[in-house]
Amino acid sequence: MALQTKLENKTAKIGVVGLGYVGLPLAVEFADKGFHVIGIDNNEEKTSLLNNGKNYIEDVQDEKLKNTVDKGFFTATTSYENIPELDAIYICVPTPFTKNKEPDVSFIVAATEGIATGLRKDHLVILKSTTFPDTTEGVVQPILEKTGLKVGTDFYLAFSPERIDPGNKKFTTENTPVVVGGVTKKCTELACAVNQQIITKVVPVSSPKVAEMEKLLENIFRSVNIALANEMARLCDRMGGIDIWEVVDAAATKPFGYMPFYPGPGIGGHCILIDPYYLSWKAREFDFHTQFIELAAETNENMPFYVLGLIRRALGNVGVPFHKAKILILGVAFKKDIDDMRESPALKIMEFLRQRGAEHIFYNDPYVPQIRFNGDQLQSVELTAKQLSDADVVVITADHSAYDADFIVENAKAVVDTRNLTKNVKTNREKITKLGSGTRF
Repeated sequence: MALQTKLENKTAKIGVVGLGYVGLPLAVEFADKGFHVIGIDNNEEKTSLLNNGKNYIEDVQDEKLKNTVDKGFFTATTSYENIPELDAIYICVPTPFTKNKEPDVSFIVAATEGIATGLRKDHLVILKSTTFPDTTEGVVQPILEKTGLKVGTDFYLAFSPERIDPGNKKFTTENTPVVVGGVTKKCTELACAVNQQIITKVVPVSSPKVAEMEKLLENIFRSVNIALANEMARLCDRMGGIDIWEVVDAAATKPFGYMPFYPGPGIGGHCILIDPYYLSWKAREFDFHTQFIELAAETNENMPFYVLGLIRRALGNVGVPFHKAKILILGVAFKKDIDDMRESPALKIMEFLRQRGAEHIFYNDPYVPQIRFNGDQLQSVELTAKQLSDADVVVITADHSAYDADFIVENAKAVVDTRNLTKNVKTNREKITKLGSGTRF
């Protein structure tokens, strides 16, 4: 039976390799629409939790997941033995970079090799992991074709980048448009048809390379503009008397030609930090140096160091030596109202503090009950008036909705605000050292 027919009568079986922030929401969405889905992940703890209907991703509804498991539409496994019975298979694995800022596609390679063990005629494979141009055709395709099957004739292959925004309640897997680029026209048509089962708008492009580059452009656009905001924030601090947050909000009143981006303690999450280096690495293959893009990435990566200066200044105001200070970090997730800690700038700030002799570091995060830090297991402390007053400086690194800025400032000795959480605090403002506030050093 042709894949298109199977999609129409919902007999197509969907596979998702990698059950993290991208793969699990995708798998649950298909299962919720009545498709039988098999999720594959090498983490036995994750697959066990899922098979018991237990969720670990904030963007997935607990009841929705449990319902799909109870009805038998979704199962998880660590094995690739079910590949032959699947019709469409998504690859949603991590794509980190090495210590030398070079792409690490080992997870893509491993997933593709796992799929190849059961690849059959009429299979559709869709790579979603963010990567550099030519990964689909230059890395994935050769592995699959080692089976003797040929792309576009025996099986089908496409790239359709993920567009997950963790914590975003407005734009979800279902209503966020996706781009699809297949190796052949038929590959693109089939990949679009599968995506259309769960996604409102699907946009075809001419090739996987276009789709791969499009994804990098999306995230590098954000990286560059955040870097601009960060540099402007530092300039406002240097000049004095100008608050970058007020400047951005004022500029945002222009109804055309401007889009607001805000400064912060650094870039977090998987894509925005990593993608500039994926593109710059690939560009060197063509003797092209992405200086502008790399400079933006460097600017963003330097922000945690800049926050260290703000912390030192705040401690100086209360007369406490750096190495003796009790430092309370508020928010270790990489952004507001999520539990995702990937590449979190808060963790980098904590690491830098420890490296420079700070011995008493604590944290609170309503979404992250515990973390592994410097070889130790740290628990989130309760955010009480006493906890705040005992700290020599409180550093706001994530502006979670649960945080009461007035309560924090009232009870803290000193506050370093990297997210503008304290913008509406009326009293005790002398306690606040705010990133980009224009207060001279």
